[in-house]
Amino acid sequence: MDPVGIAAAPDAGSGPAWQSKCPWGAPNTTSMSCSLADVMSEQLAKELQLEEENAAFPEVVAAAEGPFITGENIDTSSDLMLAQMLQMEFDREYDAQLRREERKINGDSKVSISFENYRKVHPYDSDSSEDEVDWQDTRHDPYRADKPTTTPRKGFIGKGKDITTKHDEVVCGRKNTARMENFAPEFQVGDGIGMDLKLSNQVFNALKQHAYSEERRSARLHEKKEHSTAEKAVDPKTRLLLYKMVNGGTLETITGCISTGKESVVFHAYGGMSATEDKVIPPECAIKVFKTTLNEFKNRDKYIKDDYRFKDRFSKLNPRKIIRMWAEKEMHNLTRMQNAGIPCPEVVMLKKHVLVMSFIGKDQFPAPKLKDVTLSSEDMKKAYYQILNMMQQLYKECNLVHADLSEYNMLWHDGKVWLIDVSQSVEPTHPHGLEFLFRDCKNVSQFFQKGGVAEALNERELFNAVSGLNITADNEVDFQEEIEALEKMNEDHVQNHGKKLSMFSSDGDPPIYDE
Repeated sequence: MDPVGIAAAPDAGSGPAWQSKCPWGAPNTTSMSCSLADVMSEQLAKELQLEEENAAFPEVVAAAEGPFITGENIDTSSDLMLAQMLQMEFDREYDAQLRREERKINGDSKVSISFENYRKVHPYDSDSSEDEVDWQDTRHDPYRADKPTTTPRKGFIGKGKDITTKHDEVVCGRKNTARMENFAPEFQVGDGIGMDLKLSNQVFNALKQHAYSEERRSARLHEKKEHSTAEKAVDPKTRLLLYKMVNGGTLETITGCISTGKESVVFHAYGGMSATEDKVIPPECAIKVFKTTLNEFKNRDKYIKDDYRFKDRFSKLNPRKIIRMWAEKEMHNLTRMQNAGIPCPEVVMLKKHVLVMSFIGKDQFPAPKLKDVTLSSEDMKKAYYQILNMMQQLYKECNLVHADLSEYNMLWHDGKVWLIDVSQSVEPTHPHGLEFLFRDCKNVSQFFQKGGVAEALNERELFNAVSGLNITADNEVDFQEEIEALEKMNEDHVQNHGKKLSMFSSDGDPPIYDE
């Protein structure tokens, strides 16, 4: 029998069983014999540590048996790394507990509480760093100014001494700044909200009225340009005619407006290539666009309805087509004057109410009117005799009376006088032809007498010199009465014998007034 076993037998069976499990008693330690190499082994130290932790903290160890402790890709040789990993796991558990508490307290209530401020946010728990924040993914743009908050229906916010009503100066100023965004896009308001600009009610109302007035003015100008050829503007139909002239090669380009009057607007243009060899387009052209509004022609129909060249057509046309007849009438009158050698614009073409003529001037600068130019005494005298000769040619060779001759319709170019604006010119057989001639003579005589031309005739002498009549009246009243008597005689003669008898005779003079 082994002596050791005999000695140990009574120890094992001595005493009750609860004495061996008493917590206050000394633990039974069994000494294990091991070598020095095993004691120095690091692996053995880890195993001993795990055994001690499992014995003392079984729940914590079970929760920590994740990839953070036993993972093969994580270096656990550093105590700092182990501490951070354990702290992270503890923070996650703590946050999970807070979320459970939130759900338990809030339930289905519309008003909820949050423990967000008590949660543990570990820097290593986020996938992106603070430097990689994308502001476009956030609900609030830090670079966009906050619009003023609306006042609740009760009219104030806050309590006690901190009450702010809707009439507060700062609140109203910010609201007025935000309302400026509702102005028209053409009204530049700037970034007042970003600058925290505070506009008073007086300033905002003034800006509002100014914005509305500018918008109405812009609308009126746009409507005016689109519906009438007035104030240096053309309507869409006239614009289409001009486009066709440019696209067809008649005109190269249209530069702009050079003159405007009661009945027409004149534009400057550069001539293009001619479609025919016999027709040469001048380098610079003047485009006379007769206005399509009827207001200016209501009181001037007497120049055309009693003209025997257009009398039959006048009664059959509507008012708008009469405007085209004005352009046609000026074309025929200019053609007569050009054939007689009178200095005047040369007709290029006519399209409805648009008449293209040669330009009197140079390099887009029109020739000055006789009333605007300062002439020497010799040039003034030369101009007077030239106009006297042109009036005689116009009456005898062209069978025309200008009917609106004055210093406003005579240009001074290349040392001589040019006649323009002959759309209202009529024949001497017109029922008021002699009255128009006497008015022209009066305008010319008064202008040159004021200009210092001593040889200038008075209106009665100039009338007799141009018409070839010999009316010997001592005063202007009797002179006009004789003119009206001749017009009455001529009208009766034309009605009895027809308009063909009032044409030119073989010597070129009007035969009616020689009776």
